[in-house]
Amino acid sequence: DVITIDKASGKITKLGRSFSRSRDYDAMGAQTKFVQSPEGELQKRKEVVHTVSLHEIDVINSRQQGFLALFTGDTGEIKSEVREQIDHKVAEWREEGRATIVPGVLFIDEVHMLDMECFSFLNRALESDMAPVLVIATNRGISKIRGTDYKSPHGIPLDLLDRLMIVSTVPYEREEIHSILKVRCEEEDVEMTDDALELLTRIGVETSLRYAIQMVIAASLAAEKRKSTEVEIEDIKRVYTLFVDVKRSTQFLMDYQSEFMFNELNEEEESDNSDEEEGEEESTITNEKSEAMDES
Repeated sequence: DVITIDKASGKITKLGRSFSRSRDYDAMGAQTKFVQSPEGELQKRKEVVHTVSLHEIDVINSRQQGFLALFTGDTGEIKSEVREQIDHKVAEWREEGRATIVPGVLFIDEVHMLDMECFSFLNRALESDMAPVLVIATNRGISKIRGTDYKSPHGIPLDLLDRLMIVSTVPYEREEIHSILKVRCEEEDVEMTDDALELLTRIGVETSLRYAIQMVIAASLAAEKRKSTEVEIEDIKRVYTLFVDVKRSTQFLMDYQSEFMFNELNEEEESDNSDEEEGEEESTITNEKSEAMDES
């Protein structure tokens, strides 16, 4: 057998059977691996690369169990002194060429839900040399920063916006919606006719892409109920009449708002009307006073 012995840990690893030492009468299985016999010096320097995160190094150095703490889940609270020592050591390894920093990616969706304390923490974290690549997403326009009365683009403080590269998005075209729905049908194992897919694409253009994607499974169930293997136009129409989109739901609420138990729209209209009536009364009173002054 050809083996390797790790000088530091004493670990023995079997590489395989030697070609030169093998015999016909040796008992071997199908998994037996043959390698060349080592020649020259037996000592050999081998470079081993370990990929670990900074958090794992912090856990190993902050617990008595060391490496086993990663498997037990006993991470607990890590002291700031330990983190600073680890960061300093990693910086030394990087300068010596023994370590390479590979930045991670931090993705935060609906970032407008964060408050000022979270934004301040992100500002400080981005200044670090070991900061990850920050990717945030939001669909807000000019809105208030959460927890404050200040308005800002996308609900994000201006000092954080100044550090970001803003990527603008545009609505999907008809051809793109058609391709996305086609891929969605393939992923959901739904067979759909070309006419039904065109109708679904039209619905996606007029309403929203999410609504059209959600109709795929519902239309498939409607087709399965009538013992059909393919989704046809009548299945799309049936699902379209059963499940309304946001525009139709909003219009329904506007038409039948008085039928619901709690309705705030009428109260707002009544308050607006009362304010207008009060304004008219004040204007008539001021007009009468001005006329009386003219007559005097």
